[in-house]
Amino acid sequence: MQWIWERPDWPNFTFDPGSFTHLEREFHRNTGLILGSLSSVSSDDMDELRVTLLSNEAMDTSKIEGEILDRDSVQSSIRGQLGLQTDGRRSGPKETGASRMMVDLYKSYSEPLDQARLFSWHQMVMNGRIDLETIGGYRVHEDPMQIVSGRLDLPQVFYEALPSHRVPKEMENYLLWFNQAFSKGMPTLIHAGLAHLYFELIHPFEDGNGRIGRAIAEKALTMGAKHPLINSLSSIIERNKKAYYQALERANGSLEVNEWLVYFSGEILKAQVHVQKLILFIVEKARYFEDFRDKLNERQSKVALRLFREGPAGFQGGLSAENYIRISKTSPATATRDLTEMVAIGALKKTGKLRHTRYYLPMVEISQ
Repeated sequence: MQWIWERPDWPNFTFDPGSFTHLEREFHRNTGLILGSLSSVSSDDMDELRVTLLSNEAMDTSKIEGEILDRDSVQSSIRGQLGLQTDGRRSGPKETGASRMMVDLYKSYSEPLDQARLFSWHQMVMNGRIDLETIGGYRVHEDPMQIVSGRLDLPQVFYEALPSHRVPKEMENYLLWFNQAFSKGMPTLIHAGLAHLYFELIHPFEDGNGRIGRAIAEKALTMGAKHPLINSLSSIIERNKKAYYQALERANGSLEVNEWLVYFSGEILKAQVHVQKLILFIVEKARYFEDFRDKLNERQSKVALRLFREGPAGFQGGLSAENYIRISKTSPATATRDLTEMVAIGALKKTGKLRHTRYYLPMVEISQ
C-alpha cells in the first residue's frame, strides 16, 4: 500500500477554491458579529470569557484523546497565567500543561509559527509524562509511527506516517508553508483546514499530535481573524469526534482534499456560533446578578453561580433539591424554602413534580 507521503506530488494538496467562497465570507461575517458583541461585555466579564473559552478548549482537546482533566484545576491555572485572581488551587501536571499551551496560543496568536513554539507546546502537553523517548522534540524512534484501531491481537493500521528521519525536513517545509500561506493571503478556512491535516499527516511527535494540530488550526483562525479570541474548535469536534476521525481517515488517502476542507470549515463555523452563544450567556449572567443582587441570599447566590459554571447547555438533567442541599450545604427544609423563593422571583424555573422536580436558570432552554 502506498501512503500519501510516498506519492511523487506530496505535499501538493488540491481543492476547488470556489467551493469555499461563501464559507469564507460567513467566517468573516461571524467574526465581525463576535467582535461587535464584545463591545457590550465589561472588562470583568471579558476576563471570564477568556478563562471559559481557554479552559473549555484545554479540556475538550484533551477529551478528544481520551484524557479527562479537572475543570477547576484548569481554570485556576489559566486564571493565574492571565494574571487574574485564583482560588489558590494547586493544579496537576496535565492540567497545568494543557492550560499553559492554551494561554501561550492566546498570547502569541499574531506571531509566526516556528519550531521553538511547537517544541514548547509539546513540552507543555506532555507535562508529567515519563514514558516517552522524546519530549520537546520531534520523534526519533525507528519503529513506524502507526495509527491503529481494533483489538490488541488484531490491530488495523489506518495510517502510517513518514519515517522519523524525514520529520525534521518535512517540518521545515511545513513551517515555511504555514507562514507563507498566511502572508500571501490564503483564505482563513482553507489555511486552518490544510494546516491541521498537513500536520497530522506528518505526525511529527511521539504523542500529542492531535492536541498540537488543533492548536495550530486555532492559531490559523486567530491570525486570519486578526483577533486572539479562541474559536472553541475542539469543543465542537469533541461532540462528534467519530466524524472527525472518519474525516481524517478519508483524507489520508488522497492529495485532493476538498471533502476534508468542507467538513473542517463546517466545524469552524459551528464553533463560531458556539462562541456567540457563550458571549450572550455571559452577558445574561451579568444581567442576572444585577437583577437579583439584593434578592438572593448567600446560599442561593452560591447555587446560581454553580449553575452558571455549566455554561449555555445548563446543569445536566437540571438542578434537583438534593443537588441544592449538597452545593449549599444546608438542610432539606431550608433547600425547599430557598428553591421556592427563587422560582417565585424568577431566578429559577421549575419543571416536573415530586421527586422528578428540576430547576433551571431562566435563560436555559429545556428539552422536554
